[in-house]
Amino acid sequence: MIDWSGHLASTLPTRLALEATPLAHLRPLDIAVIAIYFAMVLWIGFYLKGQSNTGEEFFLAGREMTAWIAGLSFVSANLGSLELMGWAGSAYQYGILATNWYWIGAIPAMIFLGLVMMPFYYVSKTHSVPGYLDLRYGGEARSVAAIAFATEMILMSGVNMFAMAVVMKVVLGWNINFSIIVSSVAVALYVGLGGLRSAIFNEVLQFVLIWGGALLVPILGLYQAGGWGGLKTRIVTNLHTDSYFHLWRDTGSFAANPMGVHWTGIVFGLGFVISFGYWTTDFLVVQRVLAAHNLRAARMAPIIGSFFKMAIPFIVILPGLLGLVLLQNPDGSRRVLVGEDVTAACSLNSAGQVMDRTACSEAMGRTNLSSAQRAKVLAGGPSAELHTYNQALPLMMVRYLGPGLLGLGITALIAGFMSGMAGNVSAFSTVWAYDIYKPLIYKNGSDSHYVLVGRLSIVIGVIVSIGAAYLVQQFHGIMDYVQALFSIFVAPLLAAILFGMFWKRATRWAGFLGLFLGILFSAGLFVWVKLDPSRLAVVALSPHAKPMAENVFRALWAFCFAAIVIVVVSLFTKPKPVAELDGLVYGATQLPTEEWVPLYKREWFWAAVVGVIFVALNILVW
Repeated sequence: MIDWSGHLASTLPTRLALEATPLAHLRPLDIAVIAIYFAMVLWIGFYLKGQSNTGEEFFLAGREMTAWIAGLSFVSANLGSLELMGWAGSAYQYGILATNWYWIGAIPAMIFLGLVMMPFYYVSKTHSVPGYLDLRYGGEARSVAAIAFATEMILMSGVNMFAMAVVMKVVLGWNINFSIIVSSVAVALYVGLGGLRSAIFNEVLQFVLIWGGALLVPILGLYQAGGWGGLKTRIVTNLHTDSYFHLWRDTGSFAANPMGVHWTGIVFGLGFVISFGYWTTDFLVVQRVLAAHNLRAARMAPIIGSFFKMAIPFIVILPGLLGLVLLQNPDGSRRVLVGEDVTAACSLNSAGQVMDRTACSEAMGRTNLSSAQRAKVLAGGPSAELHTYNQALPLMMVRYLGPGLLGLGITALIAGFMSGMAGNVSAFSTVWAYDIYKPLIYKNGSDSHYVLVGRLSIVIGVIVSIGAAYLVQQFHGIMDYVQALFSIFVAPLLAAILFGMFWKRATRWAGFLGLFLGILFSAGLFVWVKLDPSRLAVVALSPHAKPMAENVFRALWAFCFAAIVIVVVSLFTKPKPVAELDGLVYGATQLPTEEWVPLYKREWFWAAVVGVIFVALNILVW
């Protein structure tokens, strides 16, 4: 934190800009690349401002997006800095098991969204997922979902800020506070001006930049490591296990894999609850598909996005694996990364000394740091600096990207940050304006009034997100934080949505209580483990479980709890007449018919192609 007292206030500009020691120096060409990107982003926002005057235009981009634009935006909204950095760090921690979050943790749910759930979302013309809950269950469920979603988006926006600040600290030596403020102002400007349309067009631009910049690291890293075979040999030699290279083989036992997770947690907790809960109910991504110009485009968009989703591990997971063997300390020894919680425990005072040596020593005892490195940290000074899992990707970029290329790589990470944060704040503004402000605060405003409220809420959301950015430092890694949020908010929401869409008997009070009590139950499990870390073994069913394993099992228990509440309450309360469920529930809805198109244009055909590739990839790295 910044010291605001005494004479230090006079040196504030210097402390804000260059508090850490940079690991690289940008050349003029690098700076030019970054400056051009920021200029393009802001120009898009100003250019589209005139096309974002009505609520339909500002919050749903006028429903004019093609399937390809909506599909690329759909994936790009999920490909922020927290994805690039968080999963690279998780791959460093857990190996190729992290790929599950891109394959079984995404592909089946994306196909299900496109083929099954989009008719309800699109035909009902709702602005948001809470809007669907209002139509199906009533205002109580809508309010709970809207408040929970708004809270989740603020917290997620904060982690995007933190991720970008980490990049600027590692690469440029910028103070984390300075990085957060500069980047958040840019996002608030272009989303506030152009609304969802601006966010979508920037996300497509950012998608291209991310692939162009981030792709260089795995290519150059694999070349140095001697290809896939050479990488595997070096990791086995250093870590004395090949479990980092198997997706399913070692998940029959909690103790046999780096994550300490069982396949049941991956399949049911991740593959069903977290995956379907995020990709089919989280308005951050669903909002992009709702912007498609017709129903067929809306159904094709997630399927198009799934092709790109399956390829993303190459630019996200592979750098983390490469970091296990290629990152080095200045003396040539292998650099060992640690969790954010360890660096927090080993923080230094103004004299460069560890503030709490006991807590620091205990935290390092849970890591793979050598005794020599631990001694250096406890001694304080410049040699005490620890690098975290979240820094794996920027550290790899500094190692492999030269002048010009480093600028492109940094721009790719900035693009990822902007994409993720823009998606969060644009979704937050929609839910705030239509699902919290309008029904609960001011019901009879004009369309232009709600657009103004949406724009103002973006500014407020960004300001609050700045405070949320610092919460990440209390977790092991970025993705541990993100998945904890999903298990709390998304798992109960999935239960409410699925029972609402597929069970006519689900009632108003069942939806409300299932969602509300499910969130409290999941949050209670989270707090229980935070207060007593030994309880992680209870929630995740094994003393060998790591935080990520706890997240998938917590999500599973929260879904089951919410489902039980919905079923029990529904059996004791009166359901809506079937006539009122038209357009909301399967079996009570006349689905729209679509014109005949050739086989190669049908969503079912391409969904089958995705399914075949998905199965083949899982077998390949079994």
